[in-house]
Amino acid sequence: MEYVRNAWYVAGFASEFGEDLRRVTILEEHLVMFRASDGRVVALEDRCPHRLLPLSMGRRIGDTVQCGYHGMTFDTAGRCVRVPGQENLPAAAFVDAYPVHERHGIVWVWMGEPEKADPDTVFDLPEFSDPRWCTHQGGALHLKAHYLNVAENLVDPAHVSFVHPTTLGNAASENVPVHVSTSGPVITAWRWIRDAPPVGFFQKFGGFSGNVDRWHYYYLHLPCTAVIDFGSADAALALPEEERDRGVRVFAIHLLTPVGPDHTIDRWLHIRNTAIEDDAASEQIDTLLAAAFAEDKAVLEAIQREEARPLKRRPIRIAIDKAPNVYRKRIRDLIEAERTRDLGAPVKPAYVHHD
Repeated sequence: MEYVRNAWYVAGFASEFGEDLRRVTILEEHLVMFRASDGRVVALEDRCPHRLLPLSMGRRIGDTVQCGYHGMTFDTAGRCVRVPGQENLPAAAFVDAYPVHERHGIVWVWMGEPEKADPDTVFDLPEFSDPRWCTHQGGALHLKAHYLNVAENLVDPAHVSFVHPTTLGNAASENVPVHVSTSGPVITAWRWIRDAPPVGFFQKFGGFSGNVDRWHYYYLHLPCTAVIDFGSADAALALPEEERDRGVRVFAIHLLTPVGPDHTIDRWLHIRNTAIEDDAASEQIDTLLAAAFAEDKAVLEAIQREEARPLKRRPIRIAIDKAPNVYRKRIRDLIEAERTRDLGAPVKPAYVHHD
């Protein structure tokens, strides 16, 4: 299967990496990862070039990894520094080392050409560093589903009324139009539901009993990081869109890791503008979000099973599929661009184009 490789992918939350060797699979590639003595996380190809035993089955010696089969040892750059029983080190005795960047308690790995890895392009939000907001890591949801289907679900407000009728949605939003913008690098879909009963999430967490104005803004950052900005405010306030901070506002962030064609890990967390230092609120939100994400899991895994069966006819597309369709095309375009190498404009061109 083909993937976008020149991109940052989440290997895990920072708390998942310590001194022990840990196998991580991203884009069907196995990595061995650990936290070095200087605190940085290291990612190496998890396969010894000698007999192909996974290095994660070996052991650490300081900041090197020793293969558990014949003792070949590799440093954090992937260079072989020891071959037991011989002094010369073969040129082919190395493993790939992957650029790693850690930010906001999240560990990212660059899976493409190392020279193109730019830490400034790692996903970020200003609210991560804003003391007026509380960031809380949730969990890691393993889905037996293709990551493209999972990502599409995260730029699709229309499904909320039907998949999450008691948690994040209700019938009041079924026929409310969805707005979509694909003009920039981030695909956005959103809608407001005005003067309607609060959904289950905000009844329990926001404490709303009367009618509210509520919103869903879905932001999909390629290749597969999603932010869902959702919230509610008393309908009497008639909040304009740009004043959402006056309501109870939550960002649910989904960090998707494509493991393989039928396995995606969704590490999720949330950022909120209320109950900033309230640990009980964090646990309550975790419980509510976990229940909603379990509903997504059931749907997405059922779709995966059906996609694996023979089709009698081509699937249809409807109006609400605008954002997912654009997303799929952009992924295809990125993959196609990585298949070839642009050598730049020739100094003395053999062909002159007039198109």
